Amino acid sequence: MTKTALITGASRGLGAALAEALAPTHHIIAVARTTGALEELDDRIKARGGSATLAPMDITTEAAMATLCRGIYDRWGQLDLWVHAAIHAAPLAPADHIDGRDFAKSLACNLAATATLIPFVAPLLGAAGQAVFFDDPRAGDKFFGSYGATKSAQIALARSWQAETQKTGPRVHIVTPDPMPTATRARFFPGEDRAALSSVTAQADVIVAQLGLTPD
Repeated sequence: MTKTALITGASRGLGAALAEALAPTHHIIAVARTTGALEELDDRIKARGGSATLAPMDITTEAAMATLCRGIYDRWGQLDLWVHAAIHAAPLAPADHIDGRDFAKSLACNLAATATLIPFVAPLLGAAGQAVFFDDPRAGDKFFGSYGATKSAQIALARSWQAETQKTGPRVHIVTPDPMPTATRARFFPGEDRAALSSVTAQADVIVAQLGLTPD
């Protein structure tokens, strides 16, 4: 039976790289807002002999996520893996100049959507599934108010779920990847020497190996 992997935030960066890395062993359910980028990902997955279901959806829309998870249940009955790579990177700003709309978007994507998805996805993962979150410890760094606060809150939520499921499953992993030349990082560090950073492909391969996401 083919394993299934739900990847939220699959259109680019580490999410897309993990979709490709997992494609030889998992059917990929790829979620992102950008249809064109998902179609390009689908082409790359097919080139590796894999298959994908594209779900051009906004994770901040609760009804869409409910429909997605119900569709997964109806078609496959369960999930083997959930990789949560979706993130909103608000512009850097001093705490006393944070734009309210940027902060609202950060809350919606980075925290509220995660809080919505965990109870939707958990029954699909059951006791044997795995979930993966990505830490980026920026809380308290200057100018990172919107991103740092909401990302750290997301990880705090994931850590609670991790602690709660140690004996019952699913297994919840929190990974801190090496710095990568992603669009998110480029917003925070413009002009950085990207050649010195680890590629998303290399990081995806490391994560897949470390978490034992390849077949036994």
